[in-house]
Amino acid sequence: MTASMPGSFEELVAEAAAAPVDGWDFSWLDGRATEQRPSWGYQRLMSRRLATATAGLDLQTGGGEVLAGAEAFPPTMAATESWPPNAARATRLLHPRGVVVIATPDNPPLPFADEAFDLVTSRHPIVVWWSEIARVLKPGGSYLAQHIGPGTVGELADYFDAPPAARHAASDVAGQVAAAQAAGLQPVDARMERLRVEFLDVGSVIYFLRKVIWIVPGFTTEGYLDQLRALHERIQADGPFVAHATRVLIDAIKPEV
Repeated sequence: MTASMPGSFEELVAEAAAAPVDGWDFSWLDGRATEQRPSWGYQRLMSRRLATATAGLDLQTGGGEVLAGAEAFPPTMAATESWPPNAARATRLLHPRGVVVIATPDNPPLPFADEAFDLVTSRHPIVVWWSEIARVLKPGGSYLAQHIGPGTVGELADYFDAPPAARHAASDVAGQVAAAQAAGLQPVDARMERLRVEFLDVGSVIYFLRKVIWIVPGFTTEGYLDQLRALHERIQADGPFVAHATRVLIDAIKPEV
């Protein structure tokens, strides 16, 4: 459901601060923020690959919303998620379709045997466990993912004077290709696109930063109230706050022995 757009700064802050941020569904932002999509269409690619797999694993599935967009699943299909509210949400969404959702810790190893899957997927993982992905893939299996690239919405981080996100320091294409190769995987497709993002009101910024917590670590409306008020006035005077997201498509295979 598209949220209504109250006008005053106080109303915008109150509404965005109260909105639930579990799951990985951004529909609350409909009508108040826009993001250009990568040309490759990750969800369509994922759906096609899952339809021909025999055993699939989706890592860091969030609330399962992206995975649920697949038209068909392989005979064996599992998904992992570490945040309990998201794991519960994914379970409700995916269990009726035969997907086993497993709550995992934030650190490796993955709770699966060696060579258990012929396809591993992930959209926007926070950390990529390359060696574990290679371990659980069968020879000839593949890893298909859309990763967050370097400097994503850096304009927001700069506005709030946030420290650089160290976890994305090697997230450009060359860094990700090197990491995949170091784990024994062979990338067959690796590309990056820079995409325009527009925040149409300060409420959309608040919601986004509450949900994507690594952009401005420790963000709270109370702690950044002065900057938020100034941003509200800026958007009202000049129009949307424009930022840019980077996305990296990775398609890598585990070579046959």
